[in-house]
Amino acid sequence: MDANVYVIHIKGHLDERWFDWFAGLRIEHTAAGETVIAAALDQAALHAVLARIRDVGLELISVQKQGEGS
Repeated sequence: MDANVYVIHIKGHLDERWFDWFAGLRIEHTAAGETVIAAALDQAALHAVLARIRDVGLELISVQKQGEGS
């Protein structure tokens, strides 16, 4: 299955102790108090990242597919 680039916004700043859990993904904190996670992911990997966000207890704001067909 092809990977697409997804940008995931979550409420609050993800504590750096969780960065290893999201290894290989670009993680940025915004001035607006959000954490942005971005990476090229296939559907299985996307669902795994979303499950991790749920497991950590973070509030999901949005998931956006970038590029063609988004």
